[in-house]
Amino acid sequence: MDPIVQLLESYRGRDKVVRTLCYGSQLVGGVLSQKSGRSSAVGKSLLLFSAQLSHCRTVLRLFDDLSMVAYTRSYGLGNREEDGVVRCLSVLTNVADQLYYPCEHVAWAAEAELIRVPPDRWWTLSTLLWAASLLLGALRSIRVIMLLRRKLREHQRTRQDSASHGHATRRECQQQITMEMLSVVSCLADLSNAVHWMPPGVLWAGQFPSWLVGLMGTVSSFIGLYQMGSGGSEHQASS
Repeated sequence: MDPIVQLLESYRGRDKVVRTLCYGSQLVGGVLSQKSGRSSAVGKSLLLFSAQLSHCRTVLRLFDDLSMVAYTRSYGLGNREEDGVVRCLSVLTNVADQLYYPCEHVAWAAEAELIRVPPDRWWTLSTLLWAASLLLGALRSIRVIMLLRRKLREHQRTRQDSASHGHATRRECQQQITMEMLSVVSCLADLSNAVHWMPPGVLWAGQFPSWLVGLMGTVSSFIGLYQMGSGGSEHQASS
């Protein structure tokens, strides 16, 4: 019980739980809505519940801009990164994330009729930025995996470290590789949904049934929860 309470007490932890419930409800609701009788009614109710949770997260993201600005400023141009490719991909990801939030805010305000602009255009722009962030994030993780595997091969060739230190280094690299591989899976799962929400005619836009959107989101949400519990969480725009 205590770990759950601690998770819900933090904003990021609560958001990840709500996200998991949102996509999980969409997954189950999408499956049940295809059946007949009472199951279909329950499925439709779960889909409505999922939509409300999604709207809740959109409203809460109105307050994420300053934390994203602080993160982007602290990272800067990534001078602490040893690899230039990782640095470039990280900076581009931060730019996409930073632009994502105001675009989504405008789309939300337009849909709520607070401002008079076409909401569809801004939703599309925010989705494109989210997709760009996810693609860049996946490429960054793949690059990090390549560097870590190169580091492991170098340790095996040189064998300059002591046995205990070398074992600890290999174990640490393997753990980092596992976390980065999970990040790739998470980014690609979310990217598949981002493409689905793009305008008709873009790849498989609009082709996913509700249960498949829920499945992809549930997979990425559980990975996010696991990474957060393992101390491997990242600051990234999510929808």
